Amino acid sequence: MSDESSPPAAPAPQRVDPPMAADERTMLTSWLDWHRATVHAKCAGLSPDLSSRAPLPTSPLMTVGGVVCHLRWVEAFWFEAVMLNQPDLAPYSEEDPDAEWRLGAELPLGRLLDEYGDQCARSREITAKLELGSGARRTRPQPTLRWVLLHMIEETARHNGHLDLLRELADGTTGE
Repeated sequence: MSDESSPPAAPAPQRVDPPMAADERTMLTSWLDWHRATVHAKCAGLSPDLSSRAPLPTSPLMTVGGVVCHLRWVEAFWFEAVMLNQPDLAPYSEEDPDAEWRLGAELPLGRLLDEYGDQCARSREITAKLELGSGARRTRPQPTLRWVLLHMIEETARHNGHLDLLRELADGTTGE
């Protein structure tokens, strides 16, 4: 949700069940899109003040906003910086490796979800232009697009588990 200092968030993407039989690219991109849409579903209707709360004493940076901000920058890193060798524009640095987590607790959740949605759209565009076996242009060894898609599925799914817990602790909301 957005607050008075930001425009309303774009409509959340609908979760579409991935096909049970399809080619590899369709399976990978469908599952990733399902998990991306789940991020939005986990945040839907959450009060803006609750998105910045860190209810786990041992994880003071783990907030709903922090998770969304982190996922936005993970998408940018793997698809833009690694696969296309573009500059990594993320707010983190060697001096502050957790900056995106802190930033996520400061910005309105609606804005974070919009930025995440925009980044996912850019990642989809990049994916559409590359073959699954395309190697990264930035790192050694070079992960393939196939590896990046699988990694993003597991990364997003893992953080959806965090969002499940954070949402339940925030306002009692549970669900798939």
